[in-house]
Amino acid sequence: MTADPLAVYPLGSALDERGRLHLGGVDALEIARRHGTPAYVVVEDDLRAQVRAYREAFHRHAPGSHVSFASKANPCTAVLRVVEQEGLGCDVASGGELALALHAGFAPERIHVHGNAKSEDELAQAVEAGVRHVVLDGLDEVDRLARVARERGRVQPVLVRVTPDVRGETHDGISTGQAESKFGFGLQDARTAIDRIRDHDALRLDGLHFHVGSQLLDLAVFRRAVAAVVPLMDGLDEINLGGGLGVAYTADQAAQLPSVDAYAREKVSAVRDLLGERVRIGDEPGRSLVGRAGVTLYTVQTVKRNVATWVGVDGGMADNLRPMLYDARYEAQIVDRFATDGAAGAVHCRVTGKHCESSDVLVRDAVLDAPASGDVLVTPVTGAYGYAMANTYNGVPRPPVVFVGGGRSWEVVRRERTDELWLRDVAQPAA
Repeated sequence: MTADPLAVYPLGSALDERGRLHLGGVDALEIARRHGTPAYVVVEDDLRAQVRAYREAFHRHAPGSHVSFASKANPCTAVLRVVEQEGLGCDVASGGELALALHAGFAPERIHVHGNAKSEDELAQAVEAGVRHVVLDGLDEVDRLARVARERGRVQPVLVRVTPDVRGETHDGISTGQAESKFGFGLQDARTAIDRIRDHDALRLDGLHFHVGSQLLDLAVFRRAVAAVVPLMDGLDEINLGGGLGVAYTADQAAQLPSVDAYAREKVSAVRDLLGERVRIGDEPGRSLVGRAGVTLYTVQTVKRNVATWVGVDGGMADNLRPMLYDARYEAQIVDRFATDGAAGAVHCRVTGKHCESSDVLVRDAVLDAPASGDVLVTPVTGAYGYAMANTYNGVPRPPVVFVGGGRSWEVVRRERTDELWLRDVAQPAA
């Protein structure tokens, strides 16, 4: 561990005189006792602070810019409502996410609709809602959206998503800017799309959109992406730069992490240097807005030694799929006994889930203080993509979402019940 054992924990996290972790002023053991485990815990003060950091950084460097939360990172209604209250827009990638954003209170004119394979029904929902932009992702979609808008007597503002043929340093599964990406138009095809959109009187082309990828720590990639799309910006006055800033999942990554201000400054300076002052700027942060605000609490069920030491918890790949999809690294600690590597009692172990897959390993290189059945364990930086990707593999109900702040905790999403696993079943006629 580093000198700061809470380097990647939410703002305001603390260890009390007994060595117990406190989140939002609440003892983590009490959170587990009151709400059960597994449980997603969101520190509201951290969430609001990060939203404000984005809003203020872009306003400082590019007054009039439009920052939207990439809601796929955490589409929990309570999270969306905090983001809306703090003045950001919302980026959605399906009809369901659009419905969630509207339900959470976002005005349609603050919503961007994404997706590489939007259905006609999803396009109709976007047009009828009156969203700020539909981000077009294919030639078929151009003609389909034009027809849908014309049939409803609307003129729909759009952006064209361009694949800039720029790759950032990240896992292949979350890299989206390379030429062979499934997202967007290549640089040649983008010109064809722009010309076709201008032929439709039911569409209004405002600008371009690109997204290089997620979990990026090297900011230089954004300038290369802007440079790649400059030839397509003739006559256009808006560019949406996607998101992409990474988070520190482990303490050793914390020193590599650029600040939100540095991220905004780099992106804005690239646009100003290459496209001038008149171009409006949009950005769509996701994981870096919500990741650090969340932790997940588990209860240890078993500890056994089969060559390695395996610490089995009551959750796993159903509540955090990222280690299995992307080889993502996390830290873990026992909430009332933080361990230091090399100290007495410190055990190198693998924190594993309860699901019927050998790949169900949450943390492959944890150092825990004498782990035992009944201990409450915490993994930090799970505010992004845990809740969003949660599933019911092995018939395990999904965890609750618990907000904490001001010394109290409250559920914003209750734990799923076992009987809800079959509520969508349709009664079959008698034989």
